[in-house]
Amino acid sequence: MPNWLTNFVLPKIRAAVSRKEVPDNLWRQCPSCEQTLFLKDLTADLMVCRHCGHHFRLGSAERFKMLFDDAVFEKIELPKAAVDPLKFRDRKRYTERLRESQAAMGAGSEAIAVAAGRIGGVGSVIAAFDFAFMGGSMGIAVGEALVSASRLAVEHQAALIVIPSSGGARMQEGILSLMQMPRTIIAADMVKEARLPYIVVLTDPTTGGVAASFAAIGDIAIAEPGAVVGFAGARVIEETIREKLPEGFQRAEYLLEHGMVDMVVKRAELTATLARLLKLLCEPVLLPATATAHPA
Repeated sequence: MPNWLTNFVLPKIRAAVSRKEVPDNLWRQCPSCEQTLFLKDLTADLMVCRHCGHHFRLGSAERFKMLFDDAVFEKIELPKAAVDPLKFRDRKRYTERLRESQAAMGAGSEAIAVAAGRIGGVGSVIAAFDFAFMGGSMGIAVGEALVSASRLAVEHQAALIVIPSSGGARMQEGILSLMQMPRTIIAADMVKEARLPYIVVLTDPTTGGVAASFAAIGDIAIAEPGAVVGFAGARVIEETIREKLPEGFQRAEYLLEHGMVDMVVKRAELTATLARLLKLLCEPVLLPATATAHPA
């Protein structure tokens, strides 16, 4: 029979000794050193582990806020691309996979976003990938976005900065995805022919058709620490050549040692590095006037 012990005392005791559940979104575990990180501190550190320096992946929105002066930028509306041109289906319909990714990241989202603003006072266009959207895979929409970004940079005489994070071409679009490789190279050449800077910031991972096209032809190639950059995966290469690959193969530091990238830059220093490079590349050097002309 219920009494004051069961109705009043017992609930109070249970409330006092019960363990409160901690929300899952307060902490993240570093995949490198396995330290548990307070998400608020990790965000303040630009998603870089303060124990081992591991660089977590960033989305395009975080990239724009981090790189543009005072986090001021204009997001560019991209042209609509054909959806499921091959009517592809594996375990799921391609349209279903697209809907799932867009539900997680926002309606109309894709594996890339483009924004315009200033970096160090220099007009710049940034095309940044979102690995969370189908592994940042490159399909028709990504090709269209990069062409649009290049045209915008040329039109406004701005630098073009591309930040890939991708597993390569999008298999659900077959040959149409592979056709984006030459398209994106032509797009990058548009910027170069206009004598404007084309800078690539290689992040983890940059692989497959992305690594073999526009990501490989930057005027300056910057990589974030520890980023995996390469065409085929290390395991596939080892199985093909039947040899053990060197330690750190395809990592940013290994590529720097072998001349494949120009510099490896920590995320906290990336904005200042880009601003310095753009100033050197975009601002004319004014030589001091001389009082007398020197004979030839």
